[in-house]
Amino acid sequence: MAVPTKQAAAPSAGPVLTETIRVAVPGRGIRQDLRAIGIVWRRELIRFGRDRLRAVTSLIQPVLFLFVLGTGLSALAGRGMPAGVNLRTFLYPGVLAMSVLFTALFSAGSIVWDREFGFLREMLVAPVSRGAIVLGKCLGGTTVATLQGIVILLLAGLAGVPYSPVLIFTLIGELLLLGFTLTAFGVMVAARITQFQAFMALTQMLVMPLFFLSGALYPLNGLPAWLTVLTRIDPLTYIVDPMRSAVFSHLNITPAALRFMSPGVTWAGWTVPIGLSLGIVAVMGTAMAAIAIAEFRKTE
Repeated sequence: MAVPTKQAAAPSAGPVLTETIRVAVPGRGIRQDLRAIGIVWRRELIRFGRDRLRAVTSLIQPVLFLFVLGTGLSALAGRGMPAGVNLRTFLYPGVLAMSVLFTALFSAGSIVWDREFGFLREMLVAPVSRGAIVLGKCLGGTTVATLQGIVILLLAGLAGVPYSPVLIFTLIGELLLLGFTLTAFGVMVAARITQFQAFMALTQMLVMPLFFLSGALYPLNGLPAWLTVLTRIDPLTYIVDPMRSAVFSHLNITPAALRFMSPGVTWAGWTVPIGLSLGIVAVMGTAMAAIAIAEFRKTE
């Protein structure tokens, strides 16, 4: 029986030529970063526009607070309200802040979804700075949250708030500032969280205390010392007060009623100016965005 033998390989006829394929990778630069910011911002708008259920459900709680709670408690609180002011008018600035609060934090939470499904990794390996991705996310969340706030802004007449152009543009500017700060806070929190359930549990633990301690449901004067301290360290306080000040400055009420309904934020008896309050919110938003960028630079 013949045993098959292994044949020797044929000698090489000459050197093997290999073809080099050049891959063009765009370099990093300001133009690429700006383009990345625009793409991430546009993606947030597209995602929000396609999720109509989210847009509707985000408005339910502010509307309930404004019309159900405001109307239901009007009889109880009516005796202490100045003439020409109802409880819905007083609650309106806080409800505006609430509409932005929920939407901004939930928009930032989509980062956790992107991480779970692998899309975030694809963005992080793109030839753009991670700061551009974070800024695009913050600006997208700011735009979405402000649009939600504008819907509540359209209901101002039902709460006894006049449709003054100066007031409307002032409130929109404050909504933009609040939306950016809250989205930056949410992105900073989501930078190291890997499960969406953990992010939702953490934000739910923080959202309601932030809202209730902001003075959205009660004036900030005459409070117990411990509650006064908590309201002063709540960042939401420094945006609700300017909103309320803007609203009540456009109402036809007496100076005494204005001081009672909108006493302002005080530090040891000193009234914090509106400009300083807004500056505090802007500084906090910038600082949290910077922390979020630093966290994402450490992310794998």
